[in-house]
Amino acid sequence: MSAGTTERRPDVRSGGADVPEVVARLRRAVRGEVDDSSRRRAEYSTDASNYRVVPSVVVAPRDTDDVLAALEVARETGTPLTSRGGGTSVAGNSVGTGIVLDLSAHLHRVLALDPEARTARVEPGVVMSALQRAAAPHGLRFGPDPSTQDRATLGGMIGNNACGPHAVAYGRTADNVVALDVVDGRGRRFEAGAGAGALDAVPGLDGLVREHLDVLRTELGRFGRQVSGYSLEHLLPERGTDLAKALVGTEGTLTTTLAATVRLVPVAAAPVLVVLGYPDMATAADAVPALLAHGPLAVEGLDARLVDVVRRHRGASAVPPLPAGGGWLMVEVGGDSVDEALARGRALAADAGTTAVGVFPPGPQASALWRIRADGAGLAGRTPAGEQAWPGFEDSAVPPERLGAYLRELEALMAGHGVDGLAYGHFGDGCVHLRLDIPMAHSGDPLRAFMEDAARLVVAHGGSMSGEHGDGRARSELLPLMYSPRTIALFGAVKDLFDPADGLNPGVLVRPAPLDADLRRPAARPLLPTTGFSFRHDGGDMTNAVHRCVGVGKCRADTSAAGGFMCPSYRATQDEKDVTRGRARVLQEMANGTLVSSGWSSEEVHESLDLCLSCKACSSDCPAGVDMAQYKSEVLHRTYEGRLRPVDHYALGWLPRWARLVTAVPALARAANAVLGVRPVARLVLRAGGMDPRRSMVRFAPEPFRRWARTQGAASVRHATTAEPTAASRSAEVAAGQAPPTPVAGGSGRPPVVLWTDSFSDSLAPDVARAAVAVLRDAGYEVLLPEQEACCGLTWISTGQLTGAKERLTHLLGVLGPFAVNGIPIVGLEPSCTAVLRSDLQDLLPDDPRAAAVARATHTLAELLTAPAPVGPGERWTVPDLSDVTAVVQPHCHHHSVMTWSADRRLLTDAGARLDVLAGCCGLAGNFGMQRGHYEVSVAVAEQALLPALRERAPGTLYLADGFSCRTQAEQLAGADDGQHLAQLLAARVAARAG
Repeated sequence: MSAGTTERRPDVRSGGADVPEVVARLRRAVRGEVDDSSRRRAEYSTDASNYRVVPSVVVAPRDTDDVLAALEVARETGTPLTSRGGGTSVAGNSVGTGIVLDLSAHLHRVLALDPEARTARVEPGVVMSALQRAAAPHGLRFGPDPSTQDRATLGGMIGNNACGPHAVAYGRTADNVVALDVVDGRGRRFEAGAGAGALDAVPGLDGLVREHLDVLRTELGRFGRQVSGYSLEHLLPERGTDLAKALVGTEGTLTTTLAATVRLVPVAAAPVLVVLGYPDMATAADAVPALLAHGPLAVEGLDARLVDVVRRHRGASAVPPLPAGGGWLMVEVGGDSVDEALARGRALAADAGTTAVGVFPPGPQASALWRIRADGAGLAGRTPAGEQAWPGFEDSAVPPERLGAYLRELEALMAGHGVDGLAYGHFGDGCVHLRLDIPMAHSGDPLRAFMEDAARLVVAHGGSMSGEHGDGRARSELLPLMYSPRTIALFGAVKDLFDPADGLNPGVLVRPAPLDADLRRPAARPLLPTTGFSFRHDGGDMTNAVHRCVGVGKCRADTSAAGGFMCPSYRATQDEKDVTRGRARVLQEMANGTLVSSGWSSEEVHESLDLCLSCKACSSDCPAGVDMAQYKSEVLHRTYEGRLRPVDHYALGWLPRWARLVTAVPALARAANAVLGVRPVARLVLRAGGMDPRRSMVRFAPEPFRRWARTQGAASVRHATTAEPTAASRSAEVAAGQAPPTPVAGGSGRPPVVLWTDSFSDSLAPDVARAAVAVLRDAGYEVLLPEQEACCGLTWISTGQLTGAKERLTHLLGVLGPFAVNGIPIVGLEPSCTAVLRSDLQDLLPDDPRAAAVARATHTLAELLTAPAPVGPGERWTVPDLSDVTAVVQPHCHHHSVMTWSADRRLLTDAGARLDVLAGCCGLAGNFGMQRGHYEVSVAVAEQALLPALRERAPGTLYLADGFSCRTQAEQLAGADDGQHLAQLLAARVAARAG
C-alpha cells in the first residue's frame, strides 16, 4: 500500500466503525493533521520500548477543541485512543491501536507563569526544557528533571510520574502537580485538584476510597519511588484527598490531560558536583543512606563500563578525569555560593566511605559528566561486548537502604539468565536503570523468563517494578506479583469508574496485554549485506543497525537555546518524518515487511529519507550510534542497483568526474564558467540536471591545484609515486603486519606529510590546497603530493552509488595506502572527504587492511598542527598570532560528527582568535540543497544559525568554514563570498609573519 491511502484493516480494533469511517469523521471534526498513511503509522508504531503496535490513524490536534473532538469520535465509534507526548516511553505506554493522539505537535505553550505563587499553567505537549527556560528569568524551575527533559513533554511526565536526578530533592512529578484539566473515558471534563469535594468529579470514587482505606494505607505509597500501579494513596484524607496527584502516573488509562498547573521551585544558586569512586555499583549503593543525611540535590549511580562506552564512542576527551573506581556516585550539593556548596561537598565526602573523590564546580567538566548521565539510556543500549541491550526491566526501585543488597542479587540473577547490562540511575531514590542483552531476535520467551524472576526479586526487597517510567506493556501483567488480589481488583474498579469502555490506552495497567506480545525485534527479518556497506559493527545485518534506534529521542531534543547538529531537517519542519527516530522506525517497518511491504523501493522509505541531509551528526550525537546517512546510502544503492537512476545522481553524484573533464583544459573551464554564469542558461542546465533552478552553478578552476603543483608549486611540493615509500604490492602486507614498514625520510630532511587533494580542493577550490602547502611548509613539513589522483567517492556514497564508490576507494588505497602503512601522515582538506577516509572507507572495504591504515593516518589540518611530535610540527613552530581575528565559524557537519572540531577550536583560541562557533548545519550538505525539491528546507536549515549569524556579524568579522558546501551556501543565500578555509586564514598570517 502506498503512503497516503486508506484501507480496510480488520485486524485493527476499531469498535463498531471501520477504519475509513473513523478517519473520515476525524477529518471532519479536527482541524489538525489526521494521517492514516502507512508511513505515518510506521513512525508512531513504537516508542522507546520493545513494543510495536501499529495505530489506525495519527492525529495531531491544533488546540484543546481538537483534542475534545478526537476524543468524542473515539468514544462514539468505540475506537481505542492513546495519548502521546515526546514518545520516549520505555515501557510501551505511548503506543496503541486505533487513534494515537500526538499532543506534542501543537499543544506546547506555557499558558501562564506566576512567580509569586511559584506555579505555571502548561499545555500537555510543552517540552520540559521550554518550561525551564520560561521559569529561569524568575529564578525558578520545575523540580523533577528526567534525562530526556529536552524532548519529554509535561503530559508524558504526568502520565508516567516522571522523576529524574533531582527528584531526591524536589520529589516526583506527582509531588509537583497542583491541578489537572482532564477528560475521562466517559467524556466528562473536570479540573482535578485536592481537598474536600475533590472526589465528587467522579461519581462513586469517594465510596470506593472509603471501602479500601486499609489497602491504600498498607500496600500503596510505601516509599518514594513506588510508581507501579495506580498511586491511589493520594486519595487518603491524611494525604489531602488529592485527585490531581492520584491521576499522575495513570499512563493515560483514566483521563486525557488538556492542561496542568504545576509547582515551581527555586533554582539552586551554586550547585557543585562531587564524584565518589567505589569498587563496584553495589558498594556505591551501600554508601547512599549516609549521604542522604546531607540533603543532596541529586545522588546518581554510574557504572564505569558505561563511561568506557563514552570514551570509545566520543573519544577520551569527552570524559573529565574521574576518581578511581568501578562505579561512581555523582552527588550534587547546593549552597548560596560556590564556597558554601564546596564546604557541603567536603562534609558529604567525609561520610562517603571512600577516598576516591573528585569535586567539580559549575563549569564544562561538570556539564560533561551530567551529559554522560543524561545519555545513559542510549549509551546503555549496547553491552560492553557490543550486544544490543533492551529496556523492559528498565527502572526498578527499592528503598535506598536496600539498594546495595538488591544490586548484588540482581547481578546474580542476570548471571543466572546469561544476560548483561550497564547499571546506572537515581541511587538516592533507590531507582536503577538497566538495559539487558536479552536475546530477542527470534522470540520473547527469554524476556518473559527474566522479567518474571526479576519482578519477584524486586518485590522481595520491598520494591517497585517501576520507579518512574510506569508499567506500560512491559510490566502491567506482573502487577499481581507485587499487589494483593484486592488491590488489583481496586485498580480495575477505578478504571471502570473513569473509563468503563476501556477506550483509553487499553492493554496497560488494567486488563493488561501479555508482556511478550507485540514485541518489535522478533518480527524483523535480517537485511544482510550484498554489494554495499558491510555493517561490520552490527553483525553484518542492517536490521541490527536500524534497531540501534531504541527511541530515546535525543534527535528530537529542543535545542532552541544552543542549537544542534543532529536532524537539521527536523529542526526546520518539526515533523516526526524528518527526525532520525522517525526514519529508523520506517526502516524497522521495512525489515518487518507487513506495513511497509515493498522493500527497498517502498514509497514510505523514500519519503522518509528524502529530507535526510546525510549530515552524519546522528552517528556521533545519537547516544545509540545510529548512522542514518549510511542507511540512506544503502537504501539508494539497493533501490537503484542495476537500474536507471534519477538524473541528479548522475549530475551531482558524478560531479568530480565532470569537474575533472572540464578543468582538464583551461579554456574549457573559463568557457563553462562564462556560459553557466548566464542565469537563463544556468537555470536550464540546473533543471535538466534535476537541480533547483534557484541555485547557482559551481565555478570550475581554470588552473586546478595539481596542475599548479607541477608548475609554479614545483619548489614547494614534491611529487611522490606510490612505489616511493614502499612497493604498492607490499602495502597490504605491511598494513596486515606481515611485513615491516620501510622507514621514509623526506628528501629535504623535513618530516614528510601527504597532502591529499580531494576533487573539491583540486578542481573547485584550489586556493585552499595552495594555502595548505604554505602552512605545512612553514610548520616544517616536506609536502608530498601523490602522482595519481585519488577520489574518495563521497558524491557516489551520498547518492547511493556504492559500487562506484568502492571502485574509487580501492584505487585510493592503492595511492594512499603505501604512505599510510609507513607512518606518513595524510592531511585532508575537505571535511566531508576526510570523513569518508575516517569512517565509511572501513565499512565499505572491511577486508582490506590498508583501509584501517589510511583511516589511522588521515588527519585534518588542525589535528596535524596540534598533534604532539613526531606526527605534529613540534615546538619549533607556533601558530601565527590571531588575537585580532573575530570570526563566525561554521564547522562542517561531517567534521563535527566524525573528526570533532575540538582540534580546530584549540588551535584558534590558543592563538587568540575570538569565535562565534555555530552549532548547526549550513543546510546545503553537498548534493542535498542542490536537488530539486529541497531548496525550501535547505534555506530553513540555514536560517537556524548560519544566515542570522552572517547578517548580524560586525564589519571585519571573518566567515570561517572548511566545508566547500558551507562556503557555497553562504555565498548563494547571503552573498557572503568571503568565506575562508582554516588553511587560508593561517596562510595569510604566515605570509605576513614572514615579511
